[in-house]
Amino acid sequence: MNSIHDSGLNEITEENAVQRARAGDAEAFSFLYAKYVSKIYSYVYYRIGSETDAEDITSRVFYRAFGHIGSYVEKGVPFSAWLYRIAHNLIANWHRDSHRRKEVPLEENIEMPARIDHPEKTVEKTQEMEMLLEGIRRLSPERQQLLILKFVEDYSNQEIGEILGKSEGAIKSLYHRALIALREEMTRIGYQKE
Repeated sequence: MNSIHDSGLNEITEENAVQRARAGDAEAFSFLYAKYVSKIYSYVYYRIGSETDAEDITSRVFYRAFGHIGSYVEKGVPFSAWLYRIAHNLIANWHRDSHRRKEVPLEENIEMPARIDHPEKTVEKTQEMEMLLEGIRRLSPERQQLLILKFVEDYSNQEIGEILGKSEGAIKSLYHRALIALREEMTRIGYQKE
């Protein structure tokens, strides 16, 4: 079997890599892995908050995808949508099996400022980040997923719709409701914007 890089293709695309991976080309699958591993890891990490478990689940996503790529059916949505659905199901299993709360260690998520701020400003930013993470953790898994895809992964409404199997209009509506729910949660935990 030809290498994916010397196969005579002018440009490797997701579509031809998926086709070749379905035919058993492990190098084509490694192209897909390299393209999506960091996004899937980030998505998993923000949903569960543990680096070790996120690494484990991410590896299981790709192990499962590799094992089932032969039966993958293209349904007019990007291959990444299939990977996110696998990740979503594994995350749901993780929560159900472990009965763990979704806690994200703050020291792993708060970016240190590039310039030195006054200590009061740093404490204030840290407290705001803690409250925001707490508010997000209180949302339903579906709303958490939507906010992560929108703000962490920086996907458009159309791309999120493809991943979640919903129309762009439905995503806009869900996004609006998720922000309202987040605002309500922030109020419940005592956040007040000055």
